[in-house]
Amino acid sequence: MLDVAGGIASVTLNRPEAMNALNRALRRRLYEVMVEVDAREDVRAVILTGAGERAFTAGLDLKELGSDQGALGSANATDPADNPVRAIEVCAKPVIGAVNGVAITGGFEVALACDVLIASSTARFADTHARVGIVPGWGLSQKLPRMIGISRAKELAFTGNFLDAATAQDWGLVNHVTTPADLLPFARRLAADMAQIDPAFLAGYKRLIDDGYAASFSEGMAIEAERSSAANSAVSPADVEARRAAVQERGRGQG
Repeated sequence: MLDVAGGIASVTLNRPEAMNALNRALRRRLYEVMVEVDAREDVRAVILTGAGERAFTAGLDLKELGSDQGALGSANATDPADNPVRAIEVCAKPVIGAVNGVAITGGFEVALACDVLIASSTARFADTHARVGIVPGWGLSQKLPRMIGISRAKELAFTGNFLDAATAQDWGLVNHVTTPADLLPFARRLAADMAQIDPAFLAGYKRLIDDGYAASFSEGMAIEAERSSAANSAVSPADVEARRAAVQERGRGQG
């Protein structure tokens, strides 16, 4: 489900009766929507959430997998129409994950694909890959240790235990925890701040961070040096001066 207002696209995984489980149809629809919002000039930031109050997404639809012989083995991890993490990565604009309930296994991986995570106080995260007997294929085994530390990631992977929202914030997994009622309003306020930035600049900055994060530290520093030299050489002192007063005024307002 897609709604656009004020430069912000709200994308809702809309299968509440199935805890927003990612069947083939929903995975393809997510890809189609992310392609659309990436192309739309009236969209500058994206909020991804789940319908209802129980789940952000419970991950792959295990009922579909259980009834469709070979569905899991035939899934194409490189195809963004089949891999929801790749579908989110299609979007060059900032994506805020508003986690309104459980994010389990593949749903946990979808949450990690977002640029920023905000969680309701009722949100919970779990990696149940080992308990289900499915090896993660959407990035969880590599992203989570880099975000919260390897021993914490192993604890979640090897137990399948749930991680509550407050602990997820303490561990650096989510940026903010809100009441259920304030989750989407908070996400919209954050998205509105992002929407004020030049979209081309923001897309380049997002790409710089992501490319550097995927590389070693020294490689990331080299990427930054190369891109900043090329970009900043085109910025004139007059450009900086024209923006300085607005930046200072906004800073005073936030103080």
